[in-house]
Amino acid sequence: MELRITTLAERPELQGPMWQMADLWPAFMLHDPIGWANIGRIVAELPEYVLVATDSEGAVVARAFSVPFQLRAEGRGELPATGWDQVLLWAFSDRRHGRIADTVSAIEVAVDARVQGRGVSARMLAAMRDNARRLGFREVVAPVRPSGKHLEPGVPMGEYAFRTREEDGLPHDPWLRVHVRAGGVVEAVAPVSMTIAHSVERWREWTGLPFDTDGPVQVEGALVPVRCEASSGYAVYVEPNVWVRHRL
Repeated sequence: MELRITTLAERPELQGPMWQMADLWPAFMLHDPIGWANIGRIVAELPEYVLVATDSEGAVVARAFSVPFQLRAEGRGELPATGWDQVLLWAFSDRRHGRIADTVSAIEVAVDARVQGRGVSARMLAAMRDNARRLGFREVVAPVRPSGKHLEPGVPMGEYAFRTREEDGLPHDPWLRVHVRAGGVVEAVAPVSMTIAHSVERWREWTGLPFDTDGPVQVEGALVPVRCEASSGYAVYVEPNVWVRHRL
């Protein structure tokens, strides 16, 4: 498939079409409060870390967001258990305080539903690595959302993340496998990578499920069950991700 991949800084006119792309995120995934507060800031303040892919007709078919941050700042050093949310907070805190970034973190790779399964995600990951290298970095980390984990919500992420295939030793999960083939190393689980808490009424809107009983609820697209506290009127989803480290 013919693709043209550029930064949003190079082609700012693609911002609108980029947001209009038909991605496959479950509705509830769009309501992480840290994501809500910061995704738009990446586009506005860090367009050189936003990649956009267009096809031969000029239509946007994929996007990829990343952020620079200082992993080796005092009190850090380790990839955080709070994963995706934490690197967003670190990135914009570092930007505000003038800290020099030493690492790039992937934030999102999204592919238009019409071109899923055609290797576009692997090409976007490669472009993200190349872009980080071009910007002077030697490491990219990624709080990966394994693409097949939603099919096994009851399996602990620590077990799922390190499962490999007998035939080649590569990860069982397709998206983790893309990362490893690109040169990444599966390093650790981020057990509290994203937290989405809201009223049971809102969860009913997002999922079409009753959310009327206390306990775990299996939600389509969720990597682990959502914890429902119907008697108190709320439900909480705590998503684990998997840290992958890419040396450039």
